[in-house]
Amino acid sequence: MHEASMMVGLMHRIDAIAKAERARRIVGVSVRIGALCHMSVEHFGEHFQRASLGTLAEGARMDVTVSQDMGDKHAQDILLEHVEVET
Repeated sequence: MHEASMMVGLMHRIDAIAKAERARRIVGVSVRIGALCHMSVEHFGEHFQRASLGTLAEGARMDVTVSQDMGDKHAQDILLEHVEVET
């Protein structure tokens, strides 16, 4: 369930950026997965694909990096680093 709530939060942030940019669609999304997030890149991709269905981000390119820094204050988080929009 923790993963689902993380994805809801991420999709809200992406949607807010799309609205602010008056985007027609989201072309790409870059995220960083914290070292203690317990989500693999593949697992994240599956969750993102489901969460983005029917949104401007459906079909967007995903760029995912995984932090190895367990001492980072965001080690348990998924951080949105960049959203590429098409206007």
